[in-house]
Amino acid sequence: MRDESFRAEFTAIVASLDYPMYIVTTAVEGERAGCLVGFATQTSIRPSDFLVGLSRRNHTFRVALGARALAVHRPPVDRLWLAELFGGETGDEIDKFARCSWHEGPESLPLLDDCPSWFAGRILDRVDLGDHMGYRLEVLAACHDPGPCLTYQQVRHIVAGHEP
Repeated sequence: MRDESFRAEFTAIVASLDYPMYIVTTAVEGERAGCLVGFATQTSIRPSDFLVGLSRRNHTFRVALGARALAVHRPPVDRLWLAELFGGETGDEIDKFARCSWHEGPESLPLLDDCPSWFAGRILDRVDLGDHMGYRLEVLAACHDPGPCLTYQQVRHIVAGHEP
């Protein structure tokens, strides 16, 4: 039998991390979706690739299965309400986009007006990451605002809109 006494220690380490949070949006045949994401990282400099992990339990994951592209937004620290909307509500029950300002961007992706830093990426690969699916993106367009963004420690109180 495997000794798993390390689990509590690992959980404590992970709970203490403070990494950037993102809001990922997409659209397929007029259906928009978006969610708060913490599992994301740059994977390559040349080409400029980025990996986003979407929970298999949420609405955005299901919509993204048919998507060609995703938009990745960096929510500013003064937009906690936006992180609460996209992290604490589920697109299975409400239209999150009816509760915020947005416009259509590259690849018909919904871009959040309250997130001045964002990039759009074409989906190159989908990778099984356990309870998440990894989407490797080739960056197609970007807009940068140098202000600070929300981090995990600032949003950890948000209860996921879908079942954990």
